[in-house]
Amino acid sequence: MKNNKTTDTTTVRPSFIRRMFKWIWRKKWLFLIIAVIVAIVMIFSGGEDKEKSEFSTVKITRGDMRQVVSATGEIMPVNTVSVGSQVSGTINGLFVDYNSKVKKGDILLTIEPSVLQASVDEAKASLVSAESQRNYAKSEYERNKALYAEGFISRAEMEQSQTTYEQAEQSVLRMQSQYERAMTNLGYATITSPVDGTVISRKVDNGQTVAASFQTPDLFEIAEDLSKMQIETAVSEADIGVIKDNQPVTFTVDAYPLQTFNGVVRQIRLSPTTTSNVVVYTVVIDVDNSDLSLMPGMTAFVTIVVSEKEDVYKAPNSAFLVRTFTNITENPGAATPKTHLAIERAGQNDIIFVPYQKGLVTATETEIISDDIRDGDKIITGRVGATGATNNNKSRTGNPMGAGPR
Repeated sequence: MKNNKTTDTTTVRPSFIRRMFKWIWRKKWLFLIIAVIVAIVMIFSGGEDKEKSEFSTVKITRGDMRQVVSATGEIMPVNTVSVGSQVSGTINGLFVDYNSKVKKGDILLTIEPSVLQASVDEAKASLVSAESQRNYAKSEYERNKALYAEGFISRAEMEQSQTTYEQAEQSVLRMQSQYERAMTNLGYATITSPVDGTVISRKVDNGQTVAASFQTPDLFEIAEDLSKMQIETAVSEADIGVIKDNQPVTFTVDAYPLQTFNGVVRQIRLSPTTTSNVVVYTVVIDVDNSDLSLMPGMTAFVTIVVSEKEDVYKAPNSAFLVRTFTNITENPGAATPKTHLAIERAGQNDIIFVPYQKGLVTATETEIISDDIRDGDKIITGRVGATGATNNNKSRTGNPMGAGPR
């Protein structure tokens, strides 16, 4: 019995080993691939560990920078004339409509003139009556003057006739003025265009009554030249200091989302307004609209180009939040974060302190002005794992972005 058991165990063990080797041989490519992957991972992970820096860094790059001020504004004609009426009455003739092209002197509308004509006739009659009285008083004065010279009447009678004549003369002038005013009002019944332009607004209809008792009602708005437009945009007091005349401007409108338009700053109005406790100033931008694609009232999303620089060294603003070098090195010497950058340079193990100045500052990046910066340099902002890498103080004052020379 013992011999049989030994024989069975000896027979089973080589059979199992052979099956295992056959299975491994059939899966040899899978094991080979797994081995290669493990080797690659070990190689790369080992390389990274060797090259891994003990510092937190921000890379310095080269490129173009542009400082801009963004705002919104309304597109409107450079000169818009409101046409009103100085007399009251019913409109009996309307000769223009929206978008009508008009020349200076073209008739826009007429007001029913019967009441105004009656005033003219009344003033004319009063003038004729005053002239008759004047002529009679003049003749009376001439006669009395001759009689006074002969001694037939007293001086008082002569002077009385003279006064009557002079009053009659003034009455004629007064009636003449009233007649001219009535004629002028009659002329106002025909309203003409004061400029060459385009009618952009019509506020009356034929048959409507115009009442001009206390103020002149607006009837039309005429844009003098739609090929030249302007944008009035509000700029906050924080940004108005960098806005200057003749600065280039780009803007977009919702009507043409894929098109960018150009303009130029023409005027910075000195009259401030306060909106939501923010003081803003109106900046006027000239726009060429030769193709008439822009329409009055469109909202413009304006970008005013304050400054542009090409191919400069720059870094994110977060790289300049460092307030002390004590977390980076124990002996920074005379270097301070206000005057120097702690640089990690490829091929060098020591920290390099490079003097610098801030140049152009945007919302995200700051220009670095220094003769010691090289391509590939990195700004050290702290030590990996250290707390307060950018600031050892409990409080921090000043603008985190800095305000370097511009």
